[in-house]
Amino acid sequence: MSVVLWVVVPYVALTVFVVGHVWRWRTDQFGWTTRTTQVLESRLLRLGSPLFHLGVFAAIGGHVLGLLIPKSWTEAVGVSDHLYHVVSVTAGTVAGVMVVAGLGLLLARRFVTGRVRRATTRMDKALFTVMAVVILLGMAETVVVNLFGGGYDYRATVSVWFRGVLTFRPEPELMAGAPLVFQLHTLAAWVFIAMWPFTRLVHVWSAPVVYLWRPYVVYRRRTARPAAPAAPAAREPAGR
Repeated sequence: MSVVLWVVVPYVALTVFVVGHVWRWRTDQFGWTTRTTQVLESRLLRLGSPLFHLGVFAAIGGHVLGLLIPKSWTEAVGVSDHLYHVVSVTAGTVAGVMVVAGLGLLLARRFVTGRVRRATTRMDKALFTVMAVVILLGMAETVVVNLFGGGYDYRATVSVWFRGVLTFRPEPELMAGAPLVFQLHTLAAWVFIAMWPFTRLVHVWSAPVVYLWRPYVVYRRRTARPAAPAAPAAREPAGR
């Protein structure tokens, strides 16, 4: 079971992620979009979207640091376990609160506003459900285990296992001994990754980064504007 959960499932999810994106691009380029509903409702969107996206970017940065950077590297530059724990818990809690608050506003907007609700597909609902599970389990790791609990050094187990998956040298026994909430969070994340190509999330690979350095677009008329008609001349009074 450990091999199935911590070796087979990750590679199946990564395969679906890669192959699914190729299939989606080749068969559904017109559907490669955010399916934005901004024109249907913008008040809650203006508040919830920045909160959610900024929180997600911060959370991604924390995951990159915690999962991909070995513990020995941070110790080599003078970052102690205590300092790392304080920064990780503080930043993770702030990012998590932003993500939860932003997602809550976006979900309320989507399911309370009638026009937005009617534009929500079944895949959208499945995506939001799995995303909410991943986020809440991640918050449980940060707040329940590492902030108010006894703490857990995931960099010695989960991070090593994850880097092993990426380098094709997985060690399933490392994840088998991790706390249940870390296991559930990881499995939910793999489900989320496998769903990614078939949802609106594909739009993240089409961010208009080129806009940052492209020249200004100059618009010119194809034809000259027609001249305004001349005012009629005053008529001379008829002579007697």
